[in-house]
Amino acid sequence: MMYSSNLAKEHKNSLNLEESSTLPQIRGVIFDMDGVITDTIEYHYQTWQQLADEEGIPFNREANEELRGLSRRDSLIKMLGDREIFEEKIQELLDRKNRYYLEFIQTMNSDQLLPGVENLLNELRAANIKTGIASASQNVHRVVDRLGIRDRIDVITNVYNVNRPKPAPDVFVYAAEELGLLPRECLVIEDAESGIEAALAAGMWVVGLGPGDRVGQAHIVLPNLEGVHWSDLLLAIQSLR
Repeated sequence: MMYSSNLAKEHKNSLNLEESSTLPQIRGVIFDMDGVITDTIEYHYQTWQQLADEEGIPFNREANEELRGLSRRDSLIKMLGDREIFEEKIQELLDRKNRYYLEFIQTMNSDQLLPGVENLLNELRAANIKTGIASASQNVHRVVDRLGIRDRIDVITNVYNVNRPKPAPDVFVYAAEELGLLPRECLVIEDAESGIEAALAAGMWVVGLGPGDRVGQAHIVLPNLEGVHWSDLLLAIQSLR
């Protein structure tokens, strides 16, 4: 596993921990949804592309990657760039995109869980670790139901529950509150730069999934969760002391 000892030291200091003290007990794990639990990035790409083609908006896969971790509205605003349109049109575009996306997720099932996710959720449940999801997607409840994992998730939140989206820490702080935990008792698993920034700002431990140029600010950097056990993550965090 890769990790940044400098970031870990800064994080410990931000939590007012002595250098020789024991790391706080992690009692909860908060997952992002898209790209962490399931790969809906392709669904989002295809529905955004359909909308862009209909509206004559320049868009491609590279542009879609820049939307990773953003809310639906923030994604649309980024796509529109300097275009000025009325709020009524913005809402119509958002509703249309969501309608396309809902058609896609109706085909989802447990086979769409990313490798390693189901095993990790089972291990967390066996270890009495609370679990939450803090997503940028308004459809997170529907996706969780389609994936068949609701019985292993204690709290489901999204950026629409709070005032500010990622990279603000609000959604992670809110998820911790709903779990009945302090931020320092939580570990976040994220794949987006904005989500990692949000989790760090919340004062949480962070596992980043993906390339270092995108998630390198996380305490632990992994390509994905395949073959990763809860004991592995605990050992990696302990090694940051």
